[in-house]
Amino acid sequence: MRTPPPPEVVAAFGGDAPVPLQGGQGETWLAGTVVLKPAWFAAESRWRASILAALPETGGFGVARPVRAASGDWLHSGWEAWRHVPGRTDPTRWDEAVAAGGAFHEAIAGTARPDFLDERDNRWTRADRASWDLAHTEAEPLTARLLAARRPVSARPQLVHGDLLGNLVYAPGSPPTVIDWAPYWRPASWAAAVTVVDALCWHGAGGSLVERWSAMEEWTQMLLRAMLFRMLTDAELERGSWRPHPAYAPVAALLLARADP
Repeated sequence: MRTPPPPEVVAAFGGDAPVPLQGGQGETWLAGTVVLKPAWFAAESRWRASILAALPETGGFGVARPVRAASGDWLHSGWEAWRHVPGRTDPTRWDEAVAAGGAFHEAIAGTARPDFLDERDNRWTRADRASWDLAHTEAEPLTARLLAARRPVSARPQLVHGDLLGNLVYAPGSPPTVIDWAPYWRPASWAAAVTVVDALCWHGAGGSLVERWSAMEEWTQMLLRAMLFRMLTDAELERGSWRPHPAYAPVAALLLARADP
């Protein structure tokens, strides 16, 4: 059962009676004009709020803005709040997502790497590190082939959104709005590759999507790492018994063919 934010949290952020929202791992609540969610990692939550509160928007993207509690802090009793963005997500708008991600990443390209990235430890961060570690090995055959196809890259890392496809809100007359920023320190082309891999695996995109964005920096290598990121994240849940989801096989075959034409 979902646990709503306590009344004193809702009041601290100026919200109304909370109702559950879809997504957000079942922990996100709409309270009037604010969205409330648990802040599992306070350093990251405060940092993200401070960056997005001050980030200028361009014609290519918008951002959900954070809301301060009555105390002036970005957090209250383990919760954070964001201004609700009208519209809807649509993970089939693949090209728009890649383009909006590019505009967002250009806007944050000069932001310094935060120290908390070294402290995060969850299945996503472990999978990310493994997918970039050229010495990492796995016994599962398809994963092993993808790992073996990687090569060193020189693309410059920066702050990026590592889960963009389902975290853009679309509304008529407005650019796509970025929500739920999952920060990673990787090349911008890697973030685009994660978007493309998600579209291929789960949302009906075809191989032409890969080709349309093939001018991205070190594209094939970024796609391999993005594919591994998603697969190894799944594997973290079922160590010892994990087998890749059937949706991964055709996409992996496409990427391996690009890596070894």
